[in-house]
Amino acid sequence: MSHPRHLKNTSKRRSRAGACAGVLLASVAALFSLGGLHAESAVAAPSPSEQTHAAVGVDAAVQHPSKTRVTAAVLSLDGRSLKPLLNGKDDLYDTASIVKVDILAALLLQAQDAGRPLTAQERALAEPMIRNSDNAATNALWREIGGAPGLEAANKRVGLTSTKGGPGPKWGLTQTTASDQIRLLLCVFDGAATSKTDSPLNKDSRAYIRALMTRVASNQAWGVSAASGSDHALKNGWLQRTASGLWDVNSVGRVTVDGHRYLVAVLSDGSPSMNDGISVVERAARQAVAATTRT
Repeated sequence: MSHPRHLKNTSKRRSRAGACAGVLLASVAALFSLGGLHAESAVAAPSPSEQTHAAVGVDAAVQHPSKTRVTAAVLSLDGRSLKPLLNGKDDLYDTASIVKVDILAALLLQAQDAGRPLTAQERALAEPMIRNSDNAATNALWREIGGAPGLEAANKRVGLTSTKGGPGPKWGLTQTTASDQIRLLLCVFDGAATSKTDSPLNKDSRAYIRALMTRVASNQAWGVSAASGSDHALKNGWLQRTASGLWDVNSVGRVTVDGHRYLVAVLSDGSPSMNDGISVVERAARQAVAATTRT
């Protein structure tokens, strides 16, 4: 009489194990559908609303110690120097979505070369790319500029010396330095009577990029803005690494402090969560701008 009961209990245990496995697989599938666990192989990181769920899943499964590094570069637009003040080593970092400013600059340069303004379709892609960090729009414009070769051709004219476009469609894996990002920002935000650079971007192109960077979505207005009041223009990037679960978090832009204008680029990687990365970037931006104002 005990043998049938043993078979019945075994069947129940197998059923429960199967159900648990099904739940686990469904949970993993849900996380992968968010993009958080695919960030390194995809073109960009998930949106802020998605990253919370993705980060929780990774942190629960992978407990990696933080290996955070950060570099900040600041240049006063009101001073005479063309060399930014650096806090940290001017190493290479993956751009994540800050490359979208570079992509737009390349698109505008190509349009200038053709003697035309951006088309309505190009504007319909460029604006959400910068203001909302829209990845689908970026995919389309990355293809239009010719991917990494097109980006690098534009960057040579802008004066970037260390920025290399990401492989294939992976624009988020473009690599750059904080100094290169200051050079790019200088070509966008400089252009006054006391110009420090002969920007290849014409007046209208510069004004267009600046206008979009001053109107980013409110939930993406963190980063270098922490060093400023309400007067700032910026673009942020965030990317979770597949292998480690750690985060790249970057922020670039122009801030105004006590009436003085500064270009700020903060690049970081190795943060255990996106929120930790934002804190690292904002602290570095405040410290770097404060140090610059004292010099």
